[in-house]
Amino acid sequence: MAQSKKSSFIEPSKSPIFYGYVILVVGTIGVYCSIPGQTIGVSVFTDPVKDALGLSRNQFSNAYMIGTIVSSMVIGRAGVWFDKYGARYVAFFATLTLATTLFLCSWSVQMSEFIKNTLNNNTWWIPFLLMTCLFFLLRFAGQGVLTMASRNMIMIWFDKNRGKVNMFSSVALSFGFSSSPIWINTIIDIKGWELAWRYFAIGLILFSVLVYLFYKNKPEEHGLLPDGDKARTTPEEKRGKLANKQFTLKEAMNTRSFWMYGLMLAFNSFFITGLTFHIVSIFASEGFPKADAISIFLPGSVVAVSVSTIFNWLSDRLPLKLYLYLMLIGGILASVGFLFLASPVGVPFLIAGFGIMGGFFSVLNAIAWPRFYGRDHLGAITGKVMSFLILASALAPSIFSLCFSTFNSYSLVGYLGLAFLVFLVFGSLKANNPQ
Repeated sequence: MAQSKKSSFIEPSKSPIFYGYVILVVGTIGVYCSIPGQTIGVSVFTDPVKDALGLSRNQFSNAYMIGTIVSSMVIGRAGVWFDKYGARYVAFFATLTLATTLFLCSWSVQMSEFIKNTLNNNTWWIPFLLMTCLFFLLRFAGQGVLTMASRNMIMIWFDKNRGKVNMFSSVALSFGFSSSPIWINTIIDIKGWELAWRYFAIGLILFSVLVYLFYKNKPEEHGLLPDGDKARTTPEEKRGKLANKQFTLKEAMNTRSFWMYGLMLAFNSFFITGLTFHIVSIFASEGFPKADAISIFLPGSVVAVSVSTIFNWLSDRLPLKLYLYLMLIGGILASVGFLFLASPVGVPFLIAGFGIMGGFFSVLNAIAWPRFYGRDHLGAITGKVMSFLILASALAPSIFSLCFSTFNSYSLVGYLGLAFLVFLVFGSLKANNPQ
C-alpha cells in the first residue's frame, strides 16, 4: 500500500479540507457510473438489442440471468482483490473493464454476424452465448466490482459519521438511479443504442482518470484518521476506536448476524427485482391497467428516500438490529400487499413495504459490515454478501415467471416470501453486533 502513496499525484494529507469528503463525492460518482452494468441501465436496451440480434425476449432474458448468476459466483474474488490492492486499483480496472465491455456490446450485432459467417451457421445460440458473456462482464464489473469498491472506500474513510455520510450518498444515488432510464432512453431515441453504449464507454474511460487520481485506499496510509479525527495518535488507539476485532470472512460467516442481515438484504434484491421485472403482468393478473402498475414506483421511491435519509442520520446512535426488524416489517407489509393486491389495503401495503425495505437496504448494506466486522477484510466480506444479492436478483424474474406460468397466479411467491421472512424474524432474535 505504501507504493500507492508514492505513485499518487494528489496527497490527501495536504488537502485544505478533510479528504474523506472528496472520497464521498468521487465514490458516489463511482457507484453512479455503474449504472450501465445495473438492471436499471440494461433494461432500457432490451427491446432494440434483442431485435437487432434476432433473439426472443425469453432468450435475451435467460442470457442476462445466466451472465448474472456466473458473475455472482466470482464476485467474492473481487472482494479479496479489494483487501489486497485497495479501492484505487480495483475500481480503476473495473471501470476500464466496464468501458471495454460496453464497446463490445455496441458491436454485438457485427460480432454475431461474423461468427455466424465464419461457422456457416445461422443458429440463435451464437448471439445468445455472445450476450451471455457480455452480460457476465457487465454485471461483474458494473453492479459488482465498481459498486463494491466505491461504496467500501467511502465507508473506510468514515467511522463515527458513517451514517450521515451514507445519507448524502444514498439520497444522491436514489435520484440519480431513478432518473437514469429517462435520459438513457432519450439518448437511444436520438443516437441509437450502439452509439449510446459507446458514449457511456467513453465517459467511463474519462472517469477512470478521476479514479486513478482521487480514489485513495485508507486514511491511515496518508497519515490521517477516519472522520478527520486528530485526537488518536498511537496505533493501539487508532485500531481500538475503529473496531474491537477485525473479522476475517471465515470468522464473519460463523456469526449469526452475517447470515440474517445478508439473507434479508438478498430477499430485498429478490423481491424488488421480481416485482419490477413483472410489474405490469402482476397488476394485470389482478385486473389493474398498466398505468396503475407503473404509478407505484414514484411513491415507493419517496418512501425509500425518506426512510434512508432519516435512518442513515440516526444510525450512528441507534442499534442496527432495530433497523433489521424494521426492514423485516417492511418485507412483511410488501408480501401481504402483494398477496392481497386487489383489496383496499393491497397497493398501499405494497408501496409502503417495498419503500421501507429499499430505504433500510441502503443503510444496512453500507453500514452494517464495517461496524460489525471492522475494515481490514471488508472487501472479502462485502464481496460475499454481494454474491448473495446478485444471485437473488438473477433468479427472481425466472422464479416469478415460473410461478405464474405453472399456477396462473403470482400468489405462491408471496406465500414463500412471507414464510421466509417469518423464519428471519425468529432467526434474528440473537443476531447481535459481533463486536
